[in-house]
Amino acid sequence: MPGPTELSSSCKTDALCSWVLEQTGIQWLANSSYVIVVKPLRIILIVLIAILIRWLLRRGIRRLTATTSRAEMPALLKPLRERTDKEQEAAESTYIPERRRQRAEAIGSVLSSFVTAVVFTIATLLVLGELGFNLAPLLASAGIVGVAVGFGAQSLVKDLIAGLFMLLEDQYGVGDTVDLGDAIGIVETVGLRVTTVRDMQGVLWYVRNGEIIRVGNKSQGWAMVVIDVPIGFVNSEEATAVLRAAALALAEEPSHSTEFLEPPEVIGVDQLTVDGAVIRTIAKTTATSRITIQRELRRRLTEALETAGISERIAVSRMLPRAAAPPSYTHPSPTPPDTTGGAT
Repeated sequence: MPGPTELSSSCKTDALCSWVLEQTGIQWLANSSYVIVVKPLRIILIVLIAILIRWLLRRGIRRLTATTSRAEMPALLKPLRERTDKEQEAAESTYIPERRRQRAEAIGSVLSSFVTAVVFTIATLLVLGELGFNLAPLLASAGIVGVAVGFGAQSLVKDLIAGLFMLLEDQYGVGDTVDLGDAIGIVETVGLRVTTVRDMQGVLWYVRNGEIIRVGNKSQGWAMVVIDVPIGFVNSEEATAVLRAAALALAEEPSHSTEFLEPPEVIGVDQLTVDGAVIRTIAKTTATSRITIQRELRRRLTEALETAGISERIAVSRMLPRAAAPPSYTHPSPTPPDTTGGAT
């Protein structure tokens, strides 16, 4: 090592060392110029570049999520075939913009956190390398710890990955009516690890995303209303005509016209029972108005049958209840044998 007043051999050929010596005239400062000047500048440059990269990535994520939240309809929710204009307009009008915004913000938050962790982890490793730390044992130890944590928290990792894909694929959102198997109800909160569902009895279910095998979403796209009306043994053609007129009248009303994606259809006699025929009526509606249309259509069909006088004939034509077992049958007593030989 050179003395405090001697220049090192490398310093004599280094432009920075020579410049510092020329400007200050201090030999020890010139010898240490690389450690005092270059390394701090390189560390500061690494940090600044990391901050810049993080800002650019997060800005891109924010713009992407903002564009997604303003989109009229996510591509994942569009059916494979082209919809009619009326169906497309009705579906887009019932799709909740607030849900799209919440989903976009959740995905943006996850991506932003991931970008921050990755960028600053790499920056920290580069700074430690500049300070002279041997990164090989550190990386090996981190790999071992990562494997141990992965084995110990594999259920947590499974829940997080399932929750992330659920958000990306928009399987369900807050306010949707879903069937998750054991839990059936309305989604109240959606997280990366747990989804909460409140059922019709008011019970709040906490369902881990990794345990969800199937999802039945009753609030996306369209729904089918199926109503079976027993008509007894009255004329099926007359009853079908009355029911068809009542269903079409409901679909043509201005207050319900946008809720029907297709005109309702009375398909006729669907089954025969001991009480007579059953006529089926189907209607394709928006998912959010299915229950309302189902109740209103039942009321209209019932009123139509009553107004046409068919309800009274249905009650008259019904058969009386029959016993579960056939009536008992008494065998005639056998005729005694003739012992008189036919004499009278």
